[in-house]
Amino acid sequence: MSGTNRNARSLDDRASIDAKRAKAWGHILFNAILALLFAFMFVRAGELPSSMWEPMGAGTFPRIVLALLVAFNVMIIVKELPKLRQTSPLSPGAVRTWLTEHRLAFGVLVLFGLMTAAVPVLGFRWASLPFLIGCQYLLGARSTKALVIATVVALALSFGLDSLFRHVFTISLPRGMW
Repeated sequence: MSGTNRNARSLDDRASIDAKRAKAWGHILFNAILALLFAFMFVRAGELPSSMWEPMGAGTFPRIVLALLVAFNVMIIVKELPKLRQTSPLSPGAVRTWLTEHRLAFGVLVLFGLMTAAVPVLGFRWASLPFLIGCQYLLGARSTKALVIATVVALALSFGLDSLFRHVFTISLPRGMW
């Protein structure tokens, strides 16, 4: 424990110390969850069916991206670990405050988990469409006009990315059961 932590006499000092420790814990936990999710997806991407027209295989590009994401998550965790030793334990209520402040990130993580679970059943196009609309709703698209724009953007991204990968990169994204 550093001298700064022991001498934190004012509430502002204590709040600042709590914020640093909560931020470190938050980054560690959030990146650990993401790393586990990406590792699971990495394994599942290897199971994507390949065709003779795809020289690298359908799972190659997703596996490269997911491996990089896991590596970035691990690097962030390693970077945050020393910060835990530099601060004192959290005061009561600090975790609840941190969770409240980061509810959007957790909301997007939940939506991403749902999309990940839906891709094998619905396919990329139809699983990413509600994910993108839901993310835009979480980020503030509430009016009718904003929701219409969000839907158009989601349609363009979900169907556009599927078309881009299929026709330009000749990589078939999962089509689902239908």
